[in-house]
Amino acid sequence: MTNNLAFLGRDMAVDLGTANTLVYVRGRGIVLNEPSVVALNTSTGKIVAVGAEAKQMIGRTPDNITAIRPLKDGVIADFEITERMLRYFIQKTHRRRHFAKPRLVVAVPSGITSVEHRAVKEAGYQAGARRVYIIEEPMAAAIGAGLPVHEPTGNMVVDIGGGTTEVAVISMGGIVISQSIRVGGDDLDAAIMNFIKKEYSLMIGERTAEELKLAIGSVYPTDAEELHAEVRGRDLVSGLPKTVVMSAMEVRLAIEEPVVSVVDAVRTTLDKCPPELSGDIMDRGIVVTGGGALLRGLDERLRHETGMPIHLADNALDSVALGSGTCVENYERLNQVLVPERRH
Repeated sequence: MTNNLAFLGRDMAVDLGTANTLVYVRGRGIVLNEPSVVALNTSTGKIVAVGAEAKQMIGRTPDNITAIRPLKDGVIADFEITERMLRYFIQKTHRRRHFAKPRLVVAVPSGITSVEHRAVKEAGYQAGARRVYIIEEPMAAAIGAGLPVHEPTGNMVVDIGGGTTEVAVISMGGIVISQSIRVGGDDLDAAIMNFIKKEYSLMIGERTAEELKLAIGSVYPTDAEELHAEVRGRDLVSGLPKTVVMSAMEVRLAIEEPVVSVVDAVRTTLDKCPPELSGDIMDRGIVVTGGGALLRGLDERLRHETGMPIHLADNALDSVALGSGTCVENYERLNQVLVPERRH
């Protein structure tokens, strides 16, 4: 290895997610996992808080402070804020000021356009990287989940994130077929908010919706006793705060539509899969990763809908960051899975 020490602990991988950003530093592993939220003072243009601290502020700020989520549907919606957030996270993980700028591997959704692709690279360079490499999220997730991506066998991965769901079949270190839909955890939260608004005339915030989803959300009926949870919000009729009790069945009903979109994406991808690889997937099964993999009953639901064996990745939330990090640890072996430079 040439000049190994110059890079050790320098090179980084970033899983720039709609909901959370994870940073992996070479030789140290995942050193940061924070919400992709920036709180901005609109009158001065200064950043008030980033990450977990800023997420606490969503829906609770005075007029001159706004909590912004700069990524939407897995891509950069607000370029300047994304770049400032990335710079903040990079500096937070590198306390010592080194002379060399880090090499950066960034994971992006597989369906992004070349303009969005360029925006991610540009944000990386602006945030202080020496070189920016791009890896597609399903490939990173597959590597992070420990699948043998370089072998000539079909590996199927479903990565359900905050803004996108990626479904891909991987073989020989490349993506054979993939589908990226802009449906993820955020859409489940929005569906819960709409359901409660319609059924109970109750307004709730996105954080409350997310907490409800985590507490009692499920996508497949279970034999276990149905769970219930209290939901607090503002009554649209009286305008006063009000509490209602919701059952897990109601939450399941609320999120059915986005869940069906995810299931359909899996079925469509299986449908387009070359027959040899379909046989491999029958044997090996489908690996589900990303935050959405933690939804209760998701494995049962997919097994029921596709008839394939379903495996939940052990480190579902970190798979993409770990996979991108593996590329940082081992550039030579994994160079072929990085997306090549696109010439403008």
